[in-house]
Amino acid sequence: MAKYVVASAERTIDAPADDVYRYLADMHLHARFLPPPFYDFQLEEGGIGAGSVVSFKIKSAGGVRKLRMEIAEPEPGRILVQADTGSSGLVRTFTVTPHGEQALVNITSRFDGETGIAGLVEGLVAPLRLHRVYVEELTRLNAYAREQRNAS
Repeated sequence: MAKYVVASAERTIDAPADDVYRYLADMHLHARFLPPPFYDFQLEEGGIGAGSVVSFKIKSAGGVRKLRMEIAEPEPGRILVQADTGSSGLVRTFTVTPHGEQALVNITSRFDGETGIAGLVEGLVAPLRLHRVYVEELTRLNAYAREQRNAS
């Protein structure tokens, strides 16, 4: 039986929560926040928020995985979810919480892990690796938010 692998990171972003959520929900912008190992980001349907579909590739220890993600907004303005339509079971949840004039953003992902020894190794390594990736993603989001603040 497969188990879930969970990874997360959070950071305060230097912009109001409404602005930050809008940046995350705009799939035209979203690619600029994705660090390696994500690449080849494509907008397939929609563009902003629920109903949008994006695809991208991610390099992992097992090679390259192509993901096709449907976007949902279980709590518009606060929670954005990207769920893989394929077999990985990957779900990336972005939670934006107001924090004064800033926003606290949490990225948490969950996916179906391997079984056996491979699953044990994956369960130890993947959360640490993805945490670093998500810290970089949040750093890029913060840099964009600062650019927008300085441009106004």
